[in-house]
Amino acid sequence: MNTIQIEDKNFELMIESDPIKKRILLLAIQIGVDYEDKCPIFIGVLNGSFLFIGDLMKDITIGCEIEFVKVSSYEGDQSTGNVKQLIGLPKNIKGRDIILVEDIVDTGKTLNFLIQVIEKEQPKSINICTLLHKPNATVTSVPVLKYVGFEIPNDFVVGYGLDYKGLGRNIQGIYRAIGKTE
Repeated sequence: MNTIQIEDKNFELMIESDPIKKRILLLAIQIGVDYEDKCPIFIGVLNGSFLFIGDLMKDITIGCEIEFVKVSSYEGDQSTGNVKQLIGLPKNIKGRDIILVEDIVDTGKTLNFLIQVIEKEQPKSINICTLLHKPNATVTSVPVLKYVGFEIPNDFVVGYGLDYKGLGRNIQGIYRAIGKTE
């Protein structure tokens, strides 16, 4: 399908599922090399990262742990700018290598919020792994994103874990909104 409709919005195919899976394999290989003799904790940011981190974990070959946090700053298709922590961090991260796994980094506010919370727990290191990055949407200073699947324009996107009004997370590719988003 090249176009889909979710609620009142139309979307066109931006990235097919095969290139996504290939890129995830490459990210997993890179992480495996970088953490060869370590046992990092992957922290997935729910809800959007669930497909990405699930597929990433299938390709990770090093010893690791996985945890999840849930934060939100979106209403509809716009970030409110107000980040709320809904499910907290595990307490066993002091002195550990952390890989924070995001579905998308756009404004940078959610990412900066999470990093501040994680840093209070004194991890050994924090690196970011994101499927998508919108460099032109960034409004705050974002730390170096070590593992990036795809850089995309500042379009509203759904699919592969990303949603519109709670719908579309299960769509295999990534689709961008057609026309104006409000």
